[in-house]
Amino acid sequence: MTDHPVQLRLLGRLTLWKQGVDIPLPSSRKVRGLLALLAVTSGPLPRSRVCDLLCDSSSDPRGELRWCLSKLRAVLDGSSKQRVDAAGDAVALDLSDCYVDTKQIALIREPGLETLNVSQLRELSDLYSGDFAAGLELDRNPEFASWLSAQRRRFRADHVAVLEQLVVRYGEEYQSEAFASLEKWLQLAPFDRRAHELLLQRLLQAGRIKEGEAHLEATIRLFEAEGVDWMSIRECWRAARQKRMQEGPEVVQLSSPPPVETKPETPSIAGSFGPRRASICVMPFSDRSLEPGARGGLADWLTEDIITRLAKLRVLFVIARGSVFSLCERNVPPEEAARLLKVDYVASGSVRRYQGRLNVTAQLAEAATGRIVWADDFSYSLDAAFDVLDEIGNRIVISLAGQIETAERNRAVLKPPSSLDAWEAYHRGLWHMYRFNAEDNRHAAHFFQLAVKQDRTFARAHAGLSFTHFQNVFLHWSAERDREIERAYAAAADSIVADDLDPAAHWAMGRALWLRGHVDDSVLELQRSVGLSPNFALGHYTLGFVQSQEGDAQSAIESSDISRQLSPFDPLMFAMLASRAIALFRLQRYEEAADWASKAAVRPNAHVNVQAVAVNCLAAAGRLDEARAQVVVLRRAAPDYGIDDFFRAFRFPAETRESFRRSAAKVGL
Repeated sequence: MTDHPVQLRLLGRLTLWKQGVDIPLPSSRKVRGLLALLAVTSGPLPRSRVCDLLCDSSSDPRGELRWCLSKLRAVLDGSSKQRVDAAGDAVALDLSDCYVDTKQIALIREPGLETLNVSQLRELSDLYSGDFAAGLELDRNPEFASWLSAQRRRFRADHVAVLEQLVVRYGEEYQSEAFASLEKWLQLAPFDRRAHELLLQRLLQAGRIKEGEAHLEATIRLFEAEGVDWMSIRECWRAARQKRMQEGPEVVQLSSPPPVETKPETPSIAGSFGPRRASICVMPFSDRSLEPGARGGLADWLTEDIITRLAKLRVLFVIARGSVFSLCERNVPPEEAARLLKVDYVASGSVRRYQGRLNVTAQLAEAATGRIVWADDFSYSLDAAFDVLDEIGNRIVISLAGQIETAERNRAVLKPPSSLDAWEAYHRGLWHMYRFNAEDNRHAAHFFQLAVKQDRTFARAHAGLSFTHFQNVFLHWSAERDREIERAYAAAADSIVADDLDPAAHWAMGRALWLRGHVDDSVLELQRSVGLSPNFALGHYTLGFVQSQEGDAQSAIESSDISRQLSPFDPLMFAMLASRAIALFRLQRYEEAADWASKAAVRPNAHVNVQAVAVNCLAAAGRLDEARAQVVVLRRAAPDYGIDDFFRAFRFPAETRESFRRSAAKVGL
């Protein structure tokens, strides 16, 4: 620490040193709150956001913020270094030359806890010297109080993950250190079943049977008082005791701890009901407009809506409403609820009505590490509150599902292929599928086949396999066109058999039927897909894709718009834009079509058929120089591509085909 001119401790009591000398912080709680807020936030914060958090009860919030910033400058800025940056409409701290305990923690944790040795884990554990900004409370600032509680829960959860790693790493020669870590763990998370099981395991290994029985009795009383299920802990203890009596005094484990060289995984509750899926609990959103502890209204409605919508997607194991509301009523924080429910992810958020606005915040965190995967806030006029709640629910649900898919996909890519289970193989397949080239498409098919081989009931894996066969046809990657069409259809049928309520199954069938030339049946399947889950963006996109060519062009535009609103960062965004462009072309709105097609063509992974859409739309709009430039791009990827290849991919009425042919002729396609 002494190598830095300024040292700041945020965990425990807020403390500031300069050159090793303790510097008294301003007595104002708001100044210290501002210091904690800016020090733990990466990047600048808008002044309006800071005022909402710290000064919402003030008659002049911006004036009070300026006063607080001046107090911070007095203790942080030096003669040659200005650390308080309040330029423009945002405020930030430049602590690049400072030691900050939370930043040091993030630096040590960055490679992953599983890569650290015991000595590094001990050093990391020692840095968690108390609650975040311990003792700092602001009266009449519910917004800041909620933020502060979230930070404290996050760092507690981080500390628990470190302690868990230490406990499973300590061998018999470190029994006292293991017990000390377990004691800290239980202080932080008294209802964590794994902590109790590991403590009982250690007591049994040490032959301290009476202490184990006493701890079990105390745990049962504690859990019973809070209405938390304790049966699994008692059954583990009894089973281990019985096994010890049968086999002798050798070491008996209540549950097999993770190997030292791998990251400990919290078993998902979904594992009790079949093959593994990523699991999530959506904790009841808090309503900051109500009295503390009060429930009901928009927050509960939004929570129930999100749970229902997520469940309809059928890809995640979603904890039911009753369980999460029951834990919330006992004031169990989200991170601890996630550990009790043994889920992979936890979502939480808040609703607030303030100054004529409805503000909704939401976040997604990994249960095992407490790492925030995604967070966002939404603000609308209170007059339109009931009209926009549906939109807010849509955006939260698609963000949660999308972020989890990305996290699971990235995790699967880093694992050895031979170690993948069905869930991981499916996500490894997605990673390859979204790269949109022939080689990766073959790899995607391999991993989807691996997934369905391990789990025949996995509808999404069958749907993914169907999509790889669709790609082989649509992008001319296979000479066996008819056979690939039938493979796409067979895999889609397997998906529907596996789960008729999965929207992805009917999405796959809709695409396969379109390949077969059964347009009306295709539309019915795709409508079934979005009917099962209005949040399924791919269903809306594909409905627009089919209708843009042979159906209602205006409906195609609407479907494309819905898909983009639901999934603004979708890997198939180029296709969503191209479908809209084709529909506009059919409506003879060529200038608009050219604009949308040009956007599609520059998106990542835009394939040759999308490039051809851009060529034709630009030519039809009379933008021939741009069209010829696009032909050059197309020729680099497919030197022999011509208008007949374009018609092999898409299905158009005769009149539309002639329009495209005339456009292509203008630029020699």
